[in-house]
Amino acid sequence: MQISDLPYPDPGVPDARSGPRFLLWLGRNQLGGQAKSLAWGLIHFVSVAGLAYGVGHAVQSVVDRSGAGLAKAGALIVLLGLGVAVGDTMLHRTAVTNWITAAARVQQLLARKTASLGAALTRRVAAGEVVAVSTGDVEKIGWFVEALSRFAAAALTVVLASIGLLIYQPALGVVVALGMPVLALAVLPLLPRATRRADHQREKAGHATELASDTVAGLRVLRGIGGEELFLDRYRRASQDVRRAAVRSARMWSLISAIQVLLPGLLTIALVWYGIHLAREGRITVGELVTVYSGVMLLNYPLRHFEEIAMAYSFSRPSAQRASRVLSLERVTDPDGGLRDAKVPTGDLYDPATGVLAPEGRLTAVVCGDPDLAGRLADRLGGHPATGTGSGSGEAAPSVLLDGVPLDELPLDVARTAVLVQDKDPVLLSGTLAELLAVPASGSVTPEEALSAAQCSDVLDALTQASVDEDPMTAIITERGRSLSGGQRQRLALARSLVTDPATLVLDEPTSAVDSHTEARIAQGVRALRRGRTTVVLTSSPLVLDRADRVVFVHEGEVAAVGEHRELVRTEPRYRAVVTRETDDEKPSAEAAPGADPGPGRGGRPGVIGTGPRTNTGPGTHAGAATARDTEIDIEETA
Repeated sequence: MQISDLPYPDPGVPDARSGPRFLLWLGRNQLGGQAKSLAWGLIHFVSVAGLAYGVGHAVQSVVDRSGAGLAKAGALIVLLGLGVAVGDTMLHRTAVTNWITAAARVQQLLARKTASLGAALTRRVAAGEVVAVSTGDVEKIGWFVEALSRFAAAALTVVLASIGLLIYQPALGVVVALGMPVLALAVLPLLPRATRRADHQREKAGHATELASDTVAGLRVLRGIGGEELFLDRYRRASQDVRRAAVRSARMWSLISAIQVLLPGLLTIALVWYGIHLAREGRITVGELVTVYSGVMLLNYPLRHFEEIAMAYSFSRPSAQRASRVLSLERVTDPDGGLRDAKVPTGDLYDPATGVLAPEGRLTAVVCGDPDLAGRLADRLGGHPATGTGSGSGEAAPSVLLDGVPLDELPLDVARTAVLVQDKDPVLLSGTLAELLAVPASGSVTPEEALSAAQCSDVLDALTQASVDEDPMTAIITERGRSLSGGQRQRLALARSLVTDPATLVLDEPTSAVDSHTEARIAQGVRALRRGRTTVVLTSSPLVLDRADRVVFVHEGEVAAVGEHRELVRTEPRYRAVVTRETDDEKPSAEAAPGADPGPGRGGRPGVIGTGPRTNTGPGTHAGAATARDTEIDIEETA
């Protein structure tokens, strides 16, 4: 595999049982590149070691006053120098290729796993850990994979050179043969401690990365509530922990480096002293002494790769462990049924765990008193089942059925085509508005129709001002839409979901960050655009509920009531308490006029919109008093 051939048509199925197994699997899948790197590495290192013989032969030729011998030594040195240059060039080329292709394979595996798990990934693994794995960890894994072949070439060269010196000059060669294993293995007792310290440093660095990622993502919110100093202090402490761990790790690696400088120096001193003694006795020639001495000095170069492979493994092992932890996550399927081949089903969407039923072609609103339950229900309706839904028993709940077909048994692409879920916090990727809306779609809904239904006219005006050619579709949207308000981001995400036009669309609190007047228009626009298509909206907004064909009230994990919004407000006290945020003082007045029409407004008061109090019930829900809601003032916009 060459760099120009990337990406891989199929990166393969990784062995994600552990970090070392994952590294071994990567190495096995790059045997061709490893063999090339090993071959060029042998040419390079053997040429370097062979220079010792050429230098020794040249010195002996000068001592013997042999011009022919000196010429032969010069030709040999030139030939070996050419081998060093070509070998080093090609070794670097193949090593970098191994590094990049290994990193690319890991990145493709992570991208495939991310696409497979979808929004469930960040609920099973911290977002900061996913970022760490897909950036720094990928490079460390690639480093170990490419260093492995260079280390193998260096180790073979040391063995061959030691045997060669032993044959060439047995008296000095035996010293080298005994000393080289000591040099190579002397640092082994220190490696476990160095590895533990490196693991500790990686753990601290990963925690700091997660903290930084979460802080940057919520920076505008932190500014709105004045929490910058608190989180800055938390990151400062985490940063100091990383610094202290890095210093402790560096001390151990510096000790290992010092040993690998000290021991070869001691071996050289002993070898020179013994060689001079033998030369004075006439047992060896000056050229032989120079050859053995030069050989030992040049072997220090491949010996340095022993330290590099130890460092590469200690740094890549925790990285591979994190990568294998992410790659080992699986989409939950029916253990008995497995995956079935099927066309995209259309029909009623039914959740056996809660009893929620969304009839085909109708707009169904679902009200949950618990916002966390609403989020889990949205995941389940999209084919991402959680354990213990509704009951808290921890047992796997039965799969959601679409037209009687379990979603968990459908191939992933079929399930995603059949049901699309927009969660509470949809992500806007950086790029132009046209690129944002360029998603797989049926083609029945144009971007203009989706933007109109999501009431994005003010967003388009803002983007037009930021566009060079005054075309909002070419305006650049920054990462996660940070240049937009919370309501604007939410409406663009809704437009993206609408332009996809899936057979079944699940929206989790799609209007929680917009004012009431805009919310009413959005509810009407979605109802009109999705006419004849199955739509499920999880919300507690009366403005949206009043426009739903059918309202399902879920209490304590089970369907408690089904009907129209106004009917449920009159007949179901628990529903009225959730939707109107009714307090204990307001209950008597509500019961005194049971026949009053609550109307579409907030708080259940006829003809009044946005007057009822609303309390914060969790992430993504309507928060604060109605006046703050109606003027679309959120924490991010006050920053």
